[in-house]
Amino acid sequence: MKIIIVGPAHPYRGGISAFGERLANEYCKQGHDVEMYTFTLQYPSFLFPGKTQYNDSPAPANLRIVRRINSINPFNWLKVGKEIARKKPDMLITNYWLPFMAPCQGTIERRVRRNGHTHIVAVLHNIIPHEHRPGDRILSRYFVRSTQAFVAMSHSVLNDLAQFDKRKPRAFCPHPLYDHYGELIPKDEARRILGLDPDGRYVLFFGFIRAYKGLDLLLEAMGSPKVKEAGIKLMVAGEFYGDSKPYTDQIKRLGIEDSTLLFTEFIPDDKVNLYFRACDIVVQPYKSATQSGVAQIAFHFEKPMIVTNVGGLAEIVPDGKVGYVVDPSPDQIAESMVRFYDGEKEAVFTEGVKTEKKKYSWSKMTETIEKVCCENGNTDM
Repeated sequence: MKIIIVGPAHPYRGGISAFGERLANEYCKQGHDVEMYTFTLQYPSFLFPGKTQYNDSPAPANLRIVRRINSINPFNWLKVGKEIARKKPDMLITNYWLPFMAPCQGTIERRVRRNGHTHIVAVLHNIIPHEHRPGDRILSRYFVRSTQAFVAMSHSVLNDLAQFDKRKPRAFCPHPLYDHYGELIPKDEARRILGLDPDGRYVLFFGFIRAYKGLDLLLEAMGSPKVKEAGIKLMVAGEFYGDSKPYTDQIKRLGIEDSTLLFTEFIPDDKVNLYFRACDIVVQPYKSATQSGVAQIAFHFEKPMIVTNVGGLAEIVPDGKVGYVVDPSPDQIAESMVRFYDGEKEAVFTEGVKTEKKKYSWSKMTETIEKVCCENGNTDM
């Protein structure tokens, strides 16, 4: 097939970009003709909360990435849609994650549909965002009406889709493994490179630091007397998306400066394995969630997890098998960390992770996308 994937890709960084490129690689591996359409302008700089939108690493040598899309220029959307329509791809796959992108992506899709040939499917990372803004529902509704079929990576997102459409083909497929972040190096080697105590007890919070991800809950848990007595240390690896001061103030207030290690710059792809392999367990103290790319990195690096019972996290982290599922409260997060070490659970949870990770293949994702396209047929063209 000829396939075009629309969404973030190099030189843009972040989880959605990583997902799109890994999906494109899978289709290339299967022998399809794949092209990615990404942005010339993704976010206006004043709307972007981080330090930079861009990735300094070289472009993937094996992918055709076309920079064409301006997220705020309607004339550009029409032009890009017309260009893609003329190419007559068999499938157009759109990565949808934010209502801000709905006018742009939805208009491109509507233009492509005019060719009467291309099947259009959206991979829904979110449909109702974690951080709500006025107009979100109107924008997502516009996008949903533009799209012919959907794949969601958590049942919570699939349920959210039902608020906008109940008729079009849709399917659930769990987020596949992020398996492109380097080798599973030994723990002691990763700790040596990072300058950590080889015998220390380290938990990891990884990824962009945003309010909904609950780092404040984890810091509060680190201040628990039981956690301090257990000698647990926290690695925070990821860039602040917003003001860092509330977190640094909280660390001082709780007296956990010595047990909190801040690696708060953007972590390049070739360094991700160091943090995951150096830790004993990954903690995701989210206040809201859909699926989690961080969990899929943890699965790849065979690390147990503590996650909160929000969104789709509990769907992929079986409680008591690969880690713990707890309420988003400091007390429960603290108790689960202490229980992990006191119960010497690392070895048994790691074996559980090795078993569970077999479920999360990229071929299953491509099969699901193709299945919903076949269900749609030409009835919506």
